[in-house]
Amino acid sequence: MAVEEEGLRVFQSVKIKIGEAKNIPPYPGPNKMRDCYCTVNLDQEEVFRTKTMEKSLCPFYGEDFYCEIPRSFRHLSFYIFDRDVFRRDSSIGKVAVKKEDLQKYHGKDHWFPLHSVSADSEVQGKVHLELRLSEVITDSGIICHKLATRVLECQDLPIVNGQCDPYAAVSLLGPSRSDAKKTKVKRKNNNPQFDETFFFEVTKPLSYTKRQFDVEEDDVDKLALKVDLWNASNLKFGDEFLGEVRVPLRVLGQSGVHDAWYFLQPRDHSNKSVKADELGSLRLNIVYTEDHVFPTEHYNRLRDLLLHSSHVQPVSASAAHILGEVCREKQEAAVPLVRLFLHYGKIVPFLSAIAHAEINRTQDPNTIFRGNSLTSKCIDETMKLAGMHYLQVTLKPIIDEICNDHKPCEIDPVKLKESENLDTNRENLRHYVDRIFNVITSSGVSCPTVMCDIFFSLRESAATRFQVDPDVRYTAVSSFIFLRFFAPAILSPSLFHLRPHHPDPCTSRTLTLISKTIQTLGSLAKSKSANFKESYMAAFYDYFNEQKYADAVKNFLDLISSSGHWDQKSIETPIMLKEGSVKLGIKRFDAKGSGRFMIKRAQGRNRFGLKNFKKRWFRLTNHEFTYHKTKGEGALCSIPIENILAVERLEEESFKMKNMFQVIQPERALYIQANNCVEARDWIDILTKVSQCNRKRLSTYHPSAYLNGHWLCCKMCADTAPGCTPCTGGLPANIQLDVDGDRETERIYSLYNTYMSKLVKMQEACGSKSVYDGPEQEEYSTFVIDDPQETYKSLRLIISAVQTLEQQHMQYKRDKFRKTKYGSQEHPIGDQSFQCYIRQQSESSTYSI
Repeated sequence: MAVEEEGLRVFQSVKIKIGEAKNIPPYPGPNKMRDCYCTVNLDQEEVFRTKTMEKSLCPFYGEDFYCEIPRSFRHLSFYIFDRDVFRRDSSIGKVAVKKEDLQKYHGKDHWFPLHSVSADSEVQGKVHLELRLSEVITDSGIICHKLATRVLECQDLPIVNGQCDPYAAVSLLGPSRSDAKKTKVKRKNNNPQFDETFFFEVTKPLSYTKRQFDVEEDDVDKLALKVDLWNASNLKFGDEFLGEVRVPLRVLGQSGVHDAWYFLQPRDHSNKSVKADELGSLRLNIVYTEDHVFPTEHYNRLRDLLLHSSHVQPVSASAAHILGEVCREKQEAAVPLVRLFLHYGKIVPFLSAIAHAEINRTQDPNTIFRGNSLTSKCIDETMKLAGMHYLQVTLKPIIDEICNDHKPCEIDPVKLKESENLDTNRENLRHYVDRIFNVITSSGVSCPTVMCDIFFSLRESAATRFQVDPDVRYTAVSSFIFLRFFAPAILSPSLFHLRPHHPDPCTSRTLTLISKTIQTLGSLAKSKSANFKESYMAAFYDYFNEQKYADAVKNFLDLISSSGHWDQKSIETPIMLKEGSVKLGIKRFDAKGSGRFMIKRAQGRNRFGLKNFKKRWFRLTNHEFTYHKTKGEGALCSIPIENILAVERLEEESFKMKNMFQVIQPERALYIQANNCVEARDWIDILTKVSQCNRKRLSTYHPSAYLNGHWLCCKMCADTAPGCTPCTGGLPANIQLDVDGDRETERIYSLYNTYMSKLVKMQEACGSKSVYDGPEQEEYSTFVIDDPQETYKSLRLIISAVQTLEQQHMQYKRDKFRKTKYGSQEHPIGDQSFQCYIRQQSESSTYSI
């Protein structure tokens, strides 16, 4: 989800590899081991949780998490919890990385020390304060100076134990000050409106004859206003600390007035009792990306250069191929290139061109597509995007069964457990391999058209290049579909969204053995046993050393490389797209237009509140959207996809609940609360995508609920009144290919700009090759340059387009810096921005009282 900023769309995303923790403090008891899991949090909102690793003080997680970040945040945090079956899980420690510090750790494995978790350090949200220093004349005619402190409101306060009943405590700090005043408690509201004013005496009374009030400089410097936010609790432990703000009175300046938003801060003394590494450490790899995307016309030059790549002769001189040459990792270039070409429907000619060039450079048919070239990385990425549902249809049911059954399949005699039987394990493994092999080789009709077209091109190019090898037409395709698609998906199902987490070690071993066998079966190698270093694998493979397996593979490869005659939409198998537990409320529009709210155990109620929302298990397939009382039970309600008219966010004011969205049908709307902001965005996106082509989709909707006889958004009284807000922009119905072309072009620009020095060096290499006919210079040997003149021409156009975009970005940054007002609601004052605020105020101040 993009945030609009003065004509730009700003996208935030984060990709995290949660590696392992080490040196976790032992459990205080005879059994010192712990059962630990790790969570990923935006501030204090949990958006991801790893699998629990049992009985370990050095748990290995090895999990990947990616999300688009739909809101602003201050910290990306990671918590290690110890699972407790009988009590609430206890936090061991946390890692909190400030948003502005994320680039320090970009793309690098880093060990972060765990810090203690306490109420003093767990803060989020912001507060709006107004301070006014004024002259007051007492009854006796003496002048004194008082500080009027107005606490207006707070936003985004944390929910503590399921509730937030906040109040503010205001005090003036100084050498001999201890004044403290409190606001009223605002019940069940994490965005409270206080609007209360408190007065503090700042200076001793002065002589009435002194007309212009004055506060001694050294006195002001010693004073500060402190605002503490607390959650009023009925528990015996007392109220919970939510955060604090300290405002030195020198911010009043000459005007004597200060109106600003502040980020709440932790207490200064938090974490002082725990030394670094006492709680262990956590290995993370964090890639945070912030894309600032201009309107589409800004990218015309660069985008046209890229999309023309398949027509450039030779293709190695094209803009897309050059990007692969200058990037440190081919994967960096492959991801945005594939998404861009898919979006504009030009992926097949582009991949055909670069694959044909690579095949012509290959001397041995046995090494075809074996390296990590731009071609192989681009085809890998295309299969991941276009083939995700294909994997769901073919592999997910059997992978789920393997992970749930936990049948022993170890065939290495050295690793065999005492209670296991080698023959039984071999039979279990053979049964799984046979089932997966049959599912794959009978799935040709389900293979996406775009993959079939690419495989057809690979087959034809390879057969033309190596005419004496009759099997190369098969190996060129199998090197992708088996070695780079099915085998990796079996080995690591969580990376291909077939499972939510990595499997346990025993199941992982089973999947490894299956993956090895399937990979060998699909390779059509001449000598099967030579493919295995382990003797037990060679012996096991004898089960499959029959001609029928080779024939099945060839028939399957022939089918999927037949230029894509199969239509993906003809597949009737329901595909499970998403499921999870969320809160549900239902609003029904009946024939009389009464607008009654109904929910299980709440039918007929006219009022609709928090009690009407019930936890339900939701399940979405490409055919229907259902909800169930609990996971595994029968559906309480089934909504055909064609009945979904719109899926939109629901404004928080409707029920004072965050992360709400609505699924609108012809006769009723479902109001749903997701567990967090990322999950809400995921549900909205995927429901919108699967229903995008419905004929009766709405063009307008109501962003707020119908309560107390009217719509909260437009105040219309009729519950059947047409929507007052346009529905959000349409998304492609094909879920795998939901791509923003401008965003991908912006990412490609960013890569070119990052590697500008290599572009310049490549230009030098083109000049050297044109004028010097001897041995190639070593510093230029890494570049593939088939035609120096054409390559130089493309480089000149690329550099010109990138420099133009860079100038636009620099101008945007200058304008944004000039317009940024520290202390505003959009840019609250924090611990690092206070000096910026002071400097900004001093520069803009042109008057004094």
